[in-house]
Amino acid sequence: MGPQAARLLAVLLVLGLWAPAGAQKPSPCRCSRISPQKRENCGFPGITSDQCFASGCCFDSNVAGVPWCFRPLPKQVSEECVMEVSARKNCGYPGISPEECASRKCCFSDNIFQVPWCFFPISVEDCHY
Repeated sequence: MGPQAARLLAVLLVLGLWAPAGAQKPSPCRCSRISPQKRENCGFPGITSDQCFASGCCFDSNVAGVPWCFRPLPKQVSEECVMEVSARKNCGYPGISPEECASRKCCFSDNIFQVPWCFFPISVEDCHY
């Protein structure tokens, strides 16, 4: 085995150890709703879509100059609630409870300050790989 093959094997072993155990392909909404400029790299040069998805990341090679393998948006209770924070449209008022928000048929997430915690859902029809 030559030095290049040994380096490649070492890289693959490190990546195999780094990949989350039992990682699954993220849902289409968690991948397609993140703007290309906000993608956080999750792979390495030359990574395939299968390798990327196996590590629990998103893959999209349609936009040049940005990471093709990138971290997905956080999971939500409903796919209709998966969106960038900047896409949230207020559906409530400061201090609204999760129950009141749900009664309005809206999404609730209070883990980020200074953004709407109760926000309108988005149709999942536009989600794709």
